[in-house]
Amino acid sequence: METTTVDVPTSDGVADAYLVRPDGDGPFPAVLVFMDAFGLRPRLAEMAERIAARGYVVLVPNLFYRAGRAPLVELSGLADPERRGAIFGQLMPFIGALTPDAVARDAGAYLDVLEAREDVAAGPVAITGYCMGGTNALRAIEAYPDRIAALASFHAGRVVTDAPDSPHLGVGSVTGEVYFAHADNDQSMTAEQIATLEKALDAAGVTYRSELYAGAPHGFTMADTAMYDEQATERHWNALFDLLDRTVHR
Repeated sequence: METTTVDVPTSDGVADAYLVRPDGDGPFPAVLVFMDAFGLRPRLAEMAERIAARGYVVLVPNLFYRAGRAPLVELSGLADPERRGAIFGQLMPFIGALTPDAVARDAGAYLDVLEAREDVAAGPVAITGYCMGGTNALRAIEAYPDRIAALASFHAGRVVTDAPDSPHLGVGSVTGEVYFAHADNDQSMTAEQIATLEKALDAAGVTYRSELYAGAPHGFTMADTAMYDEQATERHWNALFDLLDRTVHR
């Protein structure tokens, strides 16, 4: 397995990204991973490597590249609940800058890079995202339904809002399969909002699964933070690989 940092040209600059490829010549199916709010760091590389070990080329872009290369802030306090909250506060302006149009433009650039690689198999890719990355991954599959065959979203927040461009309102364009894993008692994705999302998916005829991870906090997959839940994370891996192996493995 080979893990490198690559630069992805976009219409707004250059995004640094992790690229992980399995051993061998390929071609391999591809998976695009959208980071959580804390960005590119060893935990994201570890997760990308676990996906690549299953036979996928994995690209993990720095979604905050407009503000600079990762890391943008000091991340050593993520395991401390109070310091984690303070770090998140520092990152809020970067999260807010990811408008739907910006996410769509960037996703197109990430897909172009994967498509151009000789070691990536022809055809649609899969996308998975964590926290805000899950929300933006939904934006991406909505924008490129012909290029993204599957979405797995984990502990995403603000998928349902009162805004006219709320992510859940765009699911009518999705033609692939989607999976949502919701954290329990998550104020950024309440039971009412989960029900609204599922209603929208049903109305659009989208093939999906939407599951509540009982007892798991928001951010449960991130082993370097205070929110980590080992049991929920293992469940997440099982769900993710089930989706990938059924939809894009070839």
